[in-house]
Amino acid sequence: MLGAGALGALSACSSGGGPAPAPTPTTAPTPSPTASATATTTPSGKVPWAQLERSVQGALARPQDPTYDQVRLLQNPRYDGQRPLAVLSVADADDVATALRFAQDHDVPVAIRSGGHSYPGWSGGGSPRALVIDCRPLSDVRLDGTTATIGAGATLAPVYDTIGGAGRAIAGGSCATVGVGGLTLGGGVGVLTRALGLTCDAVRAMTVVTADGTVRTASADEEPDLYWALRGGGGGHVGVVTSFDFATVAAPTISTVYLEWPFSAAADVIAAWQGWAPSADHRLWSTLKALGGQAHPGEPTVLLSGTWTGPIAAFDGQLAGLLDHAPAPSVRSTHTRSYRDQMAAFAGSGARESFGATSHVAYDALDAAGIHDLLDQVQAAQASGQSSGLKEAGISMDALGGKVRDLAPDDTAFVHRDALATVQYTATFPPGSGKRADAYVRGFRAAMVPHWGEHAYVNYADPTITDYQAAYFGANADRLAQARATYDPDGFFTQPQDF
Repeated sequence: MLGAGALGALSACSSGGGPAPAPTPTTAPTPSPTASATATTTPSGKVPWAQLERSVQGALARPQDPTYDQVRLLQNPRYDGQRPLAVLSVADADDVATALRFAQDHDVPVAIRSGGHSYPGWSGGGSPRALVIDCRPLSDVRLDGTTATIGAGATLAPVYDTIGGAGRAIAGGSCATVGVGGLTLGGGVGVLTRALGLTCDAVRAMTVVTADGTVRTASADEEPDLYWALRGGGGGHVGVVTSFDFATVAAPTISTVYLEWPFSAAADVIAAWQGWAPSADHRLWSTLKALGGQAHPGEPTVLLSGTWTGPIAAFDGQLAGLLDHAPAPSVRSTHTRSYRDQMAAFAGSGARESFGATSHVAYDALDAAGIHDLLDQVQAAQASGQSSGLKEAGISMDALGGKVRDLAPDDTAFVHRDALATVQYTATFPPGSGKRADAYVRGFRAAMVPHWGEHAYVNYADPTITDYQAAYFGANADRLAQARATYDPDGFFTQPQDF
């Protein structure tokens, strides 16, 4: 399962966690991978679905069932044509274990889903046709003191509402409909990342079903290698997580800022932002976006959204680190709200919208040539939007640093601790083919490879990244492969971009 959302004017949502609030935020980007199995069918060649249905507490939907056309859908409408063999809406970890054993016994591939935000659509179970193990019903959120136990299918809006209502907080993505499971397993970036760390950093234990059908607890003391791999290694490789225990913190008051500039100021704004945002006070997080397309009929837009969890009176002083070195913004607005209210404001409507996306993880600030290449691609989005129907397309740069760097790159499977930012390239489009959107975002990424290399974020998975182990996992790839060999020695899970 992949993780979290990227919110802002560019409305694409990921299972990976990534954010970017705007005045009326929507979101973009994360993901839930597919796992497939190789076993044997019954002698007649027919899968005995009734046997599975009798053996679980959850609901099994097949193509002839009235609920099938609803439960098979992912968040991205571009994948509405996927038709899995069946969708099992699981009731508990035992249902997951039963489904995994059944799949192996009857040569049925499986696709694992937490929130349904997989960028490549791998949690849809359509290619190859598979049994979807849908963890979305595992949505309970419980607080016991300072520990929150959260089901892998719980979406972020009710998570924030429940724990925020009790005066507690975790750092997560911004998209209302992203599942906690996907967000956390890939690392989990969001609007409080610099203040509190990645979502996976707050995990103290998780319940996971491994390929052999065993329900395990993974923590620092129990199954420590599994615990390590599941905090940032992405989902669909070593097991199906059904719940997480998170350490929470006292809910902060959150001040937000929204800034906008004319496109003529873009080069100066980018240069100032990348020198300020990743090294600012850890309580300050921001995302910088440059967006074109039909939503911007005149010229592309440059905008920044930021959050601050420190004293309200100190907020302007923190922003001076940017504004003293950039042109004056044409739009500026600020708000101060409780954690619960602010996370609800970030969440937006959660509406479904077709998009294509890919990513970078940036370790180096762009020089003048890099900024020029970036802005050329944004201008191309403007031209493409008018000629080929891209609704909104461009780039979002989400600052890292702060508490993310409190852990070493090998302390968890998330390797990009020393990076400056995660980067999303996203293009939304009306109903129809996504080929032009895909060509745009992948062309944008290719244009930036000379400046940012090949690093990418697993929660924003892209099936066209060839050396994905190095891109997603870097030096942690070998240890992840060892965990895979230990917990899935027969290779039951075959998520398309494996360790």
